[in-house]
Amino acid sequence: MKAIATQKAPAAIGPYSQAIEANGFVYLSGQLPIDPATGQFPEGGIKEQTRQSLLNAKAILQEAGLDLCNVVKTTVLLSDIANFGPMNEVYAEMFASPFPGRSAFAVRDLPKGALVEIEMIAAR
Repeated sequence: MKAIATQKAPAAIGPYSQAIEANGFVYLSGQLPIDPATGQFPEGGIKEQTRQSLLNAKAILQEAGLDLCNVVKTTVLLSDIANFGPMNEVYAEMFASPFPGRSAFAVRDLPKGALVEIEMIAAR
C-alpha cells in the first residue's frame, strides 16, 4: 500500500489517509467540501459544495498521476436527499461518459455540517 497526499486538498481530519493506492487502484477517502486555501466551505449551497468536494478529489487523483476519467466508482453522501438533483447537475459537469458507477445516500449528518461528501475508487 502507498499513501497519497497533497496540500491541494484538505488534510485528513482523523486517523485516515487522503487516499491509498493498492493493486492498481486508488481509494480516496470521502472528500468534504472544504476549500484547502481557506479551511472553510465555499459560499453558497449544495452546488458549490459538490464542486469543491469534486475538486478536492481531483487534486488527490492528480497527485497520484490520475484524473476523474480514471474513476470507476463513487459514493455520494448527502445530508438531505432533496439535494440530489442539484448535486447531480454539478456531478454531470465534472465527469464524462463513460460515467463511473455510483451510489448516493442521504445520511443523518456529515462532519462539520457539510451538505455533501464524496468518495471514489480510481483505476490505473
